[in-house]
Amino acid sequence: MLAADGTSLVRDFPMKEKAGEEVDHPHHRALMFAHSDVNKIDFWNEGTSGTKFPNGSTVHDGFAEVQGGAVGVIRTRNRWVAADGKLIATDETTMRFRGAGDARMIDYEVVIKAPPGEPLTMGDNKDGTMAIRVAQWMTPTHKYQKKEEPGAGHYVTAAGKRDAEAWGTRAAWCDLFAERNGKTYGIAIFDHPQNVRHPTWWMARDYGLFTANPFGQKDFEVAAKHPPGKGDYTIPAGGSLTLRYRFYFHLGDDKAAKVAERYADYVAGR
Repeated sequence: MLAADGTSLVRDFPMKEKAGEEVDHPHHRALMFAHSDVNKIDFWNEGTSGTKFPNGSTVHDGFAEVQGGAVGVIRTRNRWVAADGKLIATDETTMRFRGAGDARMIDYEVVIKAPPGEPLTMGDNKDGTMAIRVAQWMTPTHKYQKKEEPGAGHYVTAAGKRDAEAWGTRAAWCDLFAERNGKTYGIAIFDHPQNVRHPTWWMARDYGLFTANPFGQKDFEVAAKHPPGKGDYTIPAGGSLTLRYRFYFHLGDDKAAKVAERYADYVAGR
């Protein structure tokens, strides 16, 4: 994911190693959609890290559409498969790419489909769901290997929460911006108002994991002491759930980039 001037806004690891870049959480692969509890199969973590559930894999099943032009489109079909080969779910994912001036946008739509004979439960867990792992220079100050690492990044939400206060709170959008070489770059994620449980919860980690997650209620609302499974969401057998998000890559902070106005455009279908 590149800004208008070609600056990369995502971490290189684990696709490639870069000198000085932190190598935690190898399952954080730039921009991704995944969840850690889908019928008790973990599609978020890899290897031995993460939840107690066995790992699954998202398998690309083919392209339904690839189109260039003013708005580029990639539409794919995918299978969510357990380690023993059992089909857990399928999805159709559509990504639309556009840009104008200093702005770049990706509209991300995923239709999750339960198999005909079994309901599909998206389990109540903080590890997920619509995610991006940002470049290390964009992160706020954080700890890595027990040492404090300086950072220039700042989170802000539509509800006015900033930095550490943004984590686990609900808002229609969240923005992360940071200065690099005298220029400020930002990434905003917009939660579509028709999404389940809008406005969503934000897992806005100080080390650079930035996600919208409508399925982590018990973890995000710890003070309310929700019982396990409070935030589960079940898709009936043969049914589907559609989730839509927009990534807005911009220059300047949230005010300069008019994030709130761009969110209004998104809601209006522009």
